[in-house]
Amino acid sequence: MTSTFTIAIDGPAGAGKGTLARRLADHYRLNLLDTGLTYRAVAYALLQHALPLDNVSAAETAARQVDLAKLDRAILSAHAVGEAASKVAVFPTVRRILVEKQRDFAKAPPGAVLDGRDIGTVVCPDADIKFYVTASAEVRAQRRLAEIESIGGTANFTEILADIMRRDERDMGRADSPLKPAADAHLLDTSEMAIEAAFLAARAIIDDVLAKRNNA
Repeated sequence: MTSTFTIAIDGPAGAGKGTLARRLADHYRLNLLDTGLTYRAVAYALLQHALPLDNVSAAETAARQVDLAKLDRAILSAHAVGEAASKVAVFPTVRRILVEKQRDFAKAPPGAVLDGRDIGTVVCPDADIKFYVTASAEVRAQRRLAEIESIGGTANFTEILADIMRRDERDMGRADSPLKPAADAHLLDTSEMAIEAAFLAARAIIDDVLAKRNNA
Protein backbone atom coordinates (compact mmCIF):
# COMPACT_ATOMS: atom_id res chain seq x y z
CA MET A 1 0.00 0.00 0.00
CA THR A 2 1.45 3.33 -1.03
CA SER A 3 -0.82 5.64 0.96
CA THR A 4 -2.78 5.67 4.19
CA PHE A 5 -5.62 3.15 4.18
CA THR A 6 -8.30 2.93 6.88
CA ILE A 7 -10.57 0.00 7.66
CA ALA A 8 -13.41 0.68 10.11
CA ILE A 9 -15.07 -2.24 11.89
CA ASP A 10 -18.12 -1.76 14.11
CA GLY A 11 -20.46 -4.13 15.86
CA PRO A 12 -21.77 -5.35 19.21
CA ALA A 13 -19.75 -7.26 21.80
CA GLY A 14 -18.96 -10.85 20.93
CA ALA A 15 -19.72 -10.65 17.21
CA GLY A 16 -16.11 -11.34 16.22
CA LYS A 17 -15.04 -7.87 15.11
CA GLY A 18 -11.91 -7.90 17.27
CA THR A 19 -10.65 -11.17 15.82
CA LEU A 20 -11.47 -9.99 12.31
CA ALA A 21 -9.67 -6.70 12.93
CA ARG A 22 -6.51 -8.50 14.08
CA ARG A 23 -6.55 -10.83 11.09
CA LEU A 24 -6.98 -7.96 8.63
CA ALA A 25 -4.32 -5.79 10.30
CA ASP A 26 -1.84 -8.68 10.13
CA HIS A 27 -2.69 -9.51 6.52
CA TYR A 28 -2.49 -5.95 5.20
CA ARG A 29 0.27 -4.88 7.62
CA LEU A 30 -1.73 -2.01 9.04
CA ASN A 31 -1.73 -0.53 12.53
CA LEU A 32 -4.42 -1.94 14.80
CA LEU A 33 -6.54 -0.25 17.45
CA ASP A 34 -9.30 -1.80 19.52
CA THR A 35 -11.01 1.47 20.45
CA GLY A 36 -12.97 -0.30 23.16
CA LEU A 37 -9.72 -0.57 25.12
CA THR A 38 -9.51 3.22 25.28
CA TYR A 39 -12.84 3.36 27.13
CA ARG A 40 -11.77 0.42 29.27
CA ALA A 41 -8.61 2.33 30.18
CA VAL A 42 -10.73 5.21 31.44
CA ALA A 43 -12.96 2.88 33.42
CA TYR A 44 -9.94 1.02 34.83
CA ALA A 45 -8.45 4.30 36.06
CA LEU A 46 -11.67 5.17 37.89
CA LEU A 47 -11.93 1.70 39.41
CA GLN A 48 -8.29 1.79 40.53
CA HIS A 49 -8.90 5.05 42.40
CA ALA A 50 -12.28 3.92 43.74
CA LEU A 51 -14.00 6.81 41.97
CA PRO A 52 -17.69 6.71 41.04
CA LEU A 53 -18.32 5.74 37.42
CA ASP A 54 -20.65 8.72 37.07
CA ASN A 55 -17.88 11.20 37.99
CA VAL A 56 -17.64 12.95 34.63
CA SER A 57 -14.75 15.21 35.62
CA ALA A 58 -12.61 12.28 36.76
CA ALA A 59 -13.50 10.34 33.62
CA GLU A 60 -12.45 13.30 31.45
CA THR A 61 -9.11 13.53 33.26
CA ALA A 62 -8.54 9.80 32.83
CA ALA A 63 -9.43 10.05 29.13
CA ARG A 64 -6.84 12.78 28.55
CA GLN A 65 -4.20 10.58 30.16
CA VAL A 66 -4.90 7.49 28.04
CA ASP A 67 -1.80 6.45 26.08
CA LEU A 68 -2.77 4.38 23.03
CA ALA A 69 0.69 2.82 22.99
CA LYS A 70 0.29 1.42 26.50
CA LEU A 71 -3.12 -0.27 26.42
CA ASP A 72 -2.72 -3.55 28.31
CA ARG A 73 -5.29 -5.96 26.87
CA ALA A 74 -4.66 -8.56 29.58
CA ILE A 75 -5.66 -6.13 32.33
CA LEU A 76 -8.34 -4.22 30.43
CA SER A 77 -10.15 -7.35 29.20
CA ALA A 78 -11.53 -8.13 32.67
CA HIS A 79 -15.31 -8.44 32.67
CA ALA A 80 -15.78 -5.84 35.43
CA VAL A 81 -13.72 -3.34 33.45
CA GLY A 82 -15.87 -3.95 30.37
CA GLU A 83 -19.05 -3.36 32.35
CA ALA A 84 -17.66 -0.14 33.76
CA ALA A 85 -16.44 0.98 30.32
CA SER A 86 -19.91 0.83 28.82
CA LYS A 87 -21.04 3.23 31.56
CA VAL A 88 -18.31 5.85 31.16
CA ALA A 89 -18.65 5.61 27.37
CA VAL A 90 -21.99 7.41 27.53
CA PHE A 91 -20.31 10.72 28.51
CA PRO A 92 -20.07 12.95 25.38
CA THR A 93 -16.99 14.81 26.65
CA VAL A 94 -15.12 11.58 27.32
CA ARG A 95 -16.03 10.33 23.86
CA ARG A 96 -14.79 13.54 22.23
CA ILE A 97 -11.41 13.30 23.97
CA LEU A 98 -10.91 9.66 23.00
CA VAL A 99 -12.23 10.10 19.45
CA GLU A 100 -9.53 12.72 18.79
CA LYS A 101 -6.87 10.26 19.96
CA GLN A 102 -8.39 7.54 17.78
CA ARG A 103 -8.46 9.80 14.72
CA ASP A 104 -4.81 10.71 15.19
CA PHE A 105 -3.99 7.00 15.36
CA ALA A 106 -5.84 6.34 12.10
CA LYS A 107 -3.87 9.06 10.28
CA ALA A 108 -0.46 7.48 10.95
CA PRO A 109 1.09 5.67 7.94
CA PRO A 110 0.57 3.14 6.51
CA GLY A 111 -3.00 3.24 7.81
CA ALA A 112 -5.01 1.34 10.35
CA VAL A 113 -7.74 -1.09 11.22
CA LEU A 114 -9.93 0.30 14.00
CA ASP A 115 -12.70 -1.66 15.65
CA GLY A 116 -15.33 -0.40 18.02
CA ARG A 117 -18.87 0.90 18.16
CA ASP A 118 -18.76 4.18 16.20
CA ILE A 119 -15.74 3.95 13.90
CA GLY A 120 -17.56 4.14 10.56
CA THR A 121 -20.14 6.65 11.78
CA VAL A 122 -18.11 9.03 13.96
CA VAL A 123 -14.38 8.31 14.33
CA CYS A 124 -13.52 7.62 10.68
CA PRO A 125 -16.59 8.47 8.57
CA ASP A 126 -14.30 8.72 5.51
CA ALA A 127 -12.71 5.28 6.04
CA ASP A 128 -11.78 3.47 2.83
CA ILE A 129 -13.73 0.39 3.93
CA LYS A 130 -16.41 -0.01 6.59
CA PHE A 131 -17.69 -3.25 8.05
CA TYR A 132 -20.51 -3.88 10.51
CA VAL A 133 -20.00 -7.26 12.15
CA THR A 134 -22.95 -8.68 14.02
CA ALA A 135 -24.43 -11.92 15.35
CA SER A 136 -27.49 -12.86 17.35
CA ALA A 137 -27.33 -12.22 21.10
CA GLU A 138 -27.78 -15.95 21.75
CA VAL A 139 -24.82 -16.87 19.56
CA ARG A 140 -22.66 -14.21 21.17
CA ALA A 141 -23.62 -15.45 24.64
CA GLN A 142 -22.77 -19.03 23.68
CA ARG A 143 -19.36 -17.91 22.41
CA ARG A 144 -18.67 -16.05 25.63
CA LEU A 145 -19.65 -19.10 27.67
CA ALA A 146 -17.37 -21.34 25.59
CA GLU A 147 -14.53 -18.83 26.00
CA ILE A 148 -14.91 -18.83 29.79
CA GLU A 149 -15.11 -22.62 29.96
CA SER A 150 -12.08 -23.03 27.70
CA ILE A 151 -9.89 -21.43 30.36
CA GLY A 152 -11.39 -23.50 33.17
CA GLY A 153 -13.99 -21.03 34.35
CA THR A 154 -17.70 -21.48 34.94
CA ALA A 155 -20.59 -19.22 34.00
CA ASN A 156 -24.33 -19.21 33.48
CA PHE A 157 -25.62 -18.86 29.92
CA THR A 158 -28.78 -16.99 30.98
CA GLU A 159 -26.77 -14.45 32.96
CA ILE A 160 -24.31 -13.93 30.11
CA LEU A 161 -27.17 -13.44 27.65
CA ALA A 162 -28.85 -10.90 29.93
CA ASP A 163 -25.53 -9.07 30.32
CA ILE A 164 -25.00 -8.90 26.53
CA MET A 165 -28.51 -7.61 25.97
CA ARG A 166 -28.00 -4.91 28.61
CA ARG A 167 -24.76 -3.82 26.96
CA ASP A 168 -26.42 -3.77 23.54
CA GLU A 169 -29.20 -1.57 24.91
CA ARG A 170 -26.70 0.85 26.46
CA ASP A 171 -24.54 0.99 23.31
CA MET A 172 -27.43 1.35 20.88
CA GLY A 173 -29.55 3.63 23.05
CA ARG A 174 -27.03 6.27 24.11
CA ALA A 175 -27.67 9.76 22.79
CA ASP A 176 -24.07 10.37 21.69
CA SER A 177 -22.55 8.12 19.00
CA PRO A 178 -24.92 5.15 19.36
CA LEU A 179 -23.93 1.78 17.96
CA LYS A 180 -25.36 1.44 14.46
CA PRO A 181 -24.06 0.47 11.03
CA ALA A 182 -22.80 3.26 8.79
CA ALA A 183 -24.97 3.73 5.71
CA ASP A 184 -22.14 2.51 3.48
CA ALA A 185 -20.91 -0.33 5.71
CA HIS A 186 -20.64 -3.91 4.49
CA LEU A 187 -22.66 -6.19 6.76
CA LEU A 188 -21.08 -9.42 8.01
CA ASP A 189 -23.44 -11.56 10.09
CA THR A 190 -21.31 -14.17 11.86
CA SER A 191 -24.20 -15.98 13.56
CA GLU A 192 -23.56 -18.96 11.29
CA MET A 193 -20.20 -17.90 9.86
CA ALA A 194 -16.80 -19.00 11.14
CA ILE A 195 -14.14 -16.32 11.54
CA GLU A 196 -12.20 -17.71 8.57
CA ALA A 197 -15.23 -17.26 6.32
CA ALA A 198 -15.74 -13.72 7.63
CA PHE A 199 -12.05 -12.97 7.04
CA LEU A 200 -12.19 -14.23 3.46
CA ALA A 201 -15.38 -12.27 2.77
CA ALA A 202 -13.81 -9.09 4.14
CA ARG A 203 -10.61 -9.67 2.18
CA ALA A 204 -12.53 -10.01 -1.08
CA ILE A 205 -14.19 -6.63 -0.50
CA ILE A 206 -10.93 -4.93 0.51
CA ASP A 207 -8.92 -6.41 -2.36
CA ASP A 208 -11.53 -5.16 -4.83
CA VAL A 209 -11.25 -1.61 -3.46
CA LEU A 210 -7.44 -1.76 -3.49
CA ALA A 211 -7.40 -3.03 -7.07
CA LYS A 212 -9.62 -0.14 -8.19
CA ARG A 213 -7.46 2.34 -6.30
CA ASN A 214 -4.26 0.98 -7.88
CA ASN A 215 -5.80 1.13 -11.34
CA ALA A 216 -7.15 4.65 -10.92
